[in-house]
Amino acid sequence: MHFHRPSLFKSSLRSIVILAAFVLVTTRVANAEALLLVEADSGKVLQAENATNPWYPASLTKLMTAYVTLKAVKEGRITMDTLFTVSPIAASQSPSKMGFRPGTQVTVDNALKMMMVKSANDMAVVLAEGVGGSIDGFATLMNQNAQRLGMTQTHYVNPNGLPADGHITSARDLAILARAIIHDLPEYEYFVHIPSIRYGHRIVQNFNKLIGRYAGADGFKTGFICASGYNLVASATRNGKRLIAVVLGASSGHARSIKAIQMLDRGFSNDTLSWLRPSLGTVDSLAPIDASPPDLRDEMCSGKRHKPASDEDEDTTASNGTSDGSGQALAFFPTGQTPALKPSEVLALAPAPAEPIPVYTGPTRTGAALIAAVAADANEQTAAARHGKKSRHAAKKSDAAADAGKEAKPKPARHANAKPDAAAKSADKPAATEKSDAKPAKRKAAAKPAKPAPKSDAKSSNG
Repeated sequence: MHFHRPSLFKSSLRSIVILAAFVLVTTRVANAEALLLVEADSGKVLQAENATNPWYPASLTKLMTAYVTLKAVKEGRITMDTLFTVSPIAASQSPSKMGFRPGTQVTVDNALKMMMVKSANDMAVVLAEGVGGSIDGFATLMNQNAQRLGMTQTHYVNPNGLPADGHITSARDLAILARAIIHDLPEYEYFVHIPSIRYGHRIVQNFNKLIGRYAGADGFKTGFICASGYNLVASATRNGKRLIAVVLGASSGHARSIKAIQMLDRGFSNDTLSWLRPSLGTVDSLAPIDASPPDLRDEMCSGKRHKPASDEDEDTTASNGTSDGSGQALAFFPTGQTPALKPSEVLALAPAPAEPIPVYTGPTRTGAALIAAVAADANEQTAAARHGKKSRHAAKKSDAAADAGKEAKPKPARHANAKPDAAAKSADKPAATEKSDAKPAKRKAAAKPAKPAPKSDAKSSNG
């Protein structure tokens, strides 16, 4: 019996190792999200899961870009009417973007609206260069403000959240930033809950699906890159109580909205047993974790999801028989009254009717001048679309002509003994050229010219 003990020990040890590995993997999968719910006024934490894990902020970065810009407005260093110019660096940013040519001028007011609603990466750089002189200069301002606010886990490299080494934050820090926007800039808070904007012919809805659907929803911002997953900072107010929900690493735009609604619902509910739960303290007192941010690239953008990442979420929300106009009715519920709807049913509602806010290029305009500016942008869009269509058509004709020319060249005889009548028969046969003209794209796919630059509603790299 003594001789079997080592083998039994090894077997038990192997089982423990396997079990530990299983628990580690399971924990990693279960902890692929960071969730945080806080009271806006007091900073009291109502729910926290992985709230101090470092994370990639993606387009939630633009909350700090807006904060720094609006602080400059409030301090009188710039105004909402100040004109900034689109630089080649701004124009070269990855989508989502407005797609303006270098040299185009935009007011601070319009750039903020485009950045916050469309999550336009080019507008974030326009603001950064206008306020900070350069991307690096503005990043310094961002980091100074983060340090002053107590965002100890945050470091910024750029103003839009496109992937960059060392560009990180946490749910804790994002909640601190959201509270700062509410408390420090109440006169400009409008920018975090604009339902939609109109640029020329195009209307862009806010990517935060709670706006206009969830009773009392009043902010903030979405974000996505492959490494971060789908992120959302959302706020809502009912009966004078305002809550901030942070969701990081959700599997889709729909999922992040569901998570936020679930947290907000629990926070607003009159839970008589809440006093039994241990106190989580305030958001500032949450202890940071020293770790590397999780990289969700494989889960988010590989396999079937191998496509350009975009905060313009393509997920379809489930239809729950709410096509009876209840989507409009939701907006008219008092903020303290909660319709008895599941989160998925709330998201399936049509957004409350709201006139899109017009945005435009050039200096600030009002009245007839504003109408003319909006019309001019619309006409430019139409002309650009026509030009793009003509260019593509001309390219196709050029490819077809090239194919036809190649096919029309006489083919050499295969061998010296080829029959003359067979060669003549082959030369008199026009079907080969006609057939090659019918399918030029297939033969010349590799020779097609590059497609025109993406339009302003192109899919984004973050959002």
